Amino acid sequence: MNPRQLKTFLAVVRHGNFTRAASEANLAQSSLSDQMQVLEEQLGVQLFERSRQGVTLTPAGDTLRAYAEEILALNDEAKAAIRAAAGLGEQMLAIGTLETIAAEKLAPFLSRFREIHADIGLTLKIGGSGEVQRRLEDGSIDIAFTFDRGELDERFVTRLVSHEPLVLIAGRNSAATPPKSLADLSHLPFIATETGCVYRRLFDTAFAEAGIARPDIITRVDSIQTIIRLVASGAGYGLVPRLAVTPVAERADVVELPWPGDSPTASLIMLWRRRRVQPPALSLLLASAGEDLRPVRPADARLRRAG
Repeated sequence: MNPRQLKTFLAVVRHGNFTRAASEANLAQSSLSDQMQVLEEQLGVQLFERSRQGVTLTPAGDTLRAYAEEILALNDEAKAAIRAAAGLGEQMLAIGTLETIAAEKLAPFLSRFREIHADIGLTLKIGGSGEVQRRLEDGSIDIAFTFDRGELDERFVTRLVSHEPLVLIAGRNSAATPPKSLADLSHLPFIATETGCVYRRLFDTAFAEAGIARPDIITRVDSIQTIIRLVASGAGYGLVPRLAVTPVAERADVVELPWPGDSPTASLIMLWRRRRVQPPALSLLLASAGEDLRPVRPADARLRRAG
């Protein structure tokens, strides 16, 4: 196997079609087919199931996909590390995270990191938790800061950063009454993220475990800050990370209501690819994160409580 074959192989995987993959790789379709045939012969296995609808991976091909992504990522990292060691290029780190974590958790941390390591360039890529995970898998980011989705993947190392409480919020002018039980909440209109998001899963689980019907989700929003703004306008209630509502505490356009029982908590984690040798820049970031990132304590910033 060589990098060129693996890049072509992954192009076929992405498109599920030899013609489109050949166009991306700037190859004639016959040349691409020859490359894949040679790769299969070298490995002694069939990598693709071919049909009129396109190509799909065999179990052997699916196994190769994970290794191909890692081999190519390591190849690029090795080149960058060698050039940096020779003083020929700037070290770069690509970080993937969610909007809330970037603004409230990573911004001050990365600012301090850059003061100490001015020779390391940073790229911050914002997306949903699923998108961040995909970027980590395909090697387009070096490390992810995200909330734990409860998925175990041996290819990656996971480190807990903090436990971040979620809080129930209402608009200041909504005449909100503190709920005494989850049953009280089940009759209220809520603004929430889409199904599949960590916040939404915690919200749904709280009611499911109590055997109580979940409240109506009147609006589904991808952005936590938009949820907070809608709640502030009186459109409904929300369950969001306290991490995100801290900046609006001084404006007091939302109030925090007590959550009946134990408040849901999201685990903020770091994820990076498991390797024998870590890129120097990533090793420095991991060391700094272990020293500088601390849980946000509820006492650090409290919303004005209703009731």
